[in-house]
Amino acid sequence: MEVVEGLDLGKFERQYRGRGTAAYYPAILLSLLVYGYATGVFSRCKNERATNDSVAFRFISAGQHPDHDTLASFRRRFLGELKAVFVQVLQLAHEMKLLKLGTISLDGTKILANASRHRALSYYAHAEKIEAQLKGEVQELLALAEQVDQSAVPEGMDLPEELKRREERLAGIAQAKAKIEARAKARFEHEQAEYQTKCAQREAQQKASGKKPRGKLPKPPAAGPRPQDQINLTDEDSRIMPVAGVGFEQAYNAQAAVDAATMLVVVSALTQAPNDKEQVAPTLGALQQLPPELGQAKQLLADTGYSSEHNLERCEAIGVEPFIAQGREAHHPGWRGRFEEPEPLPAAATARQRAAYRLKTKAGRAAYALRKRTIEPVFGIIKSVMGFRQFMLR
Repeated sequence: MEVVEGLDLGKFERQYRGRGTAAYYPAILLSLLVYGYATGVFSRCKNERATNDSVAFRFISAGQHPDHDTLASFRRRFLGELKAVFVQVLQLAHEMKLLKLGTISLDGTKILANASRHRALSYYAHAEKIEAQLKGEVQELLALAEQVDQSAVPEGMDLPEELKRREERLAGIAQAKAKIEARAKARFEHEQAEYQTKCAQREAQQKASGKKPRGKLPKPPAAGPRPQDQINLTDEDSRIMPVAGVGFEQAYNAQAAVDAATMLVVVSALTQAPNDKEQVAPTLGALQQLPPELGQAKQLLADTGYSSEHNLERCEAIGVEPFIAQGREAHHPGWRGRFEEPEPLPAAATARQRAAYRLKTKAGRAAYALRKRTIEPVFGIIKSVMGFRQFMLR
């Protein structure tokens, strides 16, 4: 409570007009949310009950009892302002000499969506098949309705209601297909831009060297939806993703960048991409947007899922030394590898070669060893201690 009262909550307070019934003080509602999250109380109904049952919650709420609708409305109304509050928390940690950016550990974990994967509708395999079935049933029901003798209609069946249900489902399927087509169009535009860039690079390379570039020619992207394209009818922003030990679930890929010295989360994000390859650049951009007094990231630790030439070059371009694994580590490496230094790199080494060399040095091995014991405990605390494994919102 003391920490929250020390934050600048002016953006919250200015949105209250001072009319109508007396409002709860924003610091109280924010403290209830933060303390609830920190102790694993994510449900607003449980939070409301805790203001009656828990001494800690009663102290934070100053003896008041905001209902679950008030807490939910506050969170929904000030969702944008809550992001700025967490930046203030980092600034407070810096003032207390607890945080100084230097080495950052980056990793991702799957968080289940508040939706079932069985509510996912694929474009070709599911949507068009059900659409054809429903259209056939609508025609059949219309034919029954037009008959003078409706003895063929089963007893208790309401024809108008059955027609309405199928028409609503057809409208929902049409809307879902339109969204899948819009996603496919955006994907095609992105892939087409990448294809043209690659072709231009090959052409420039050929003009400069006078020789045909090695490797396969870039494959032009195909327009339109793909057979595996789908949308979830409950939570259309979520995606079916592989989840370790479970198989495939409707989920999000949650990213966290953690200060290695304190294990404080300094950057967090949700993405719909099942892999982590494209998450280095957004993380670096978010780190650069943090207040300058927090310091500057000097090293980035990440596993092989983040490895790409572009990501390594991006890190080096802004002065961040990337310690990103280039492949799976051997389970039983020889003892010499722990003490010997690698051969010097050639002057024309690529970003991948520099990254591999860096991880073979003693200093590189010591730096990369921090990754598992900094970022993975954070996810362990969030999922196993706090119990946050699935979103409650849609």
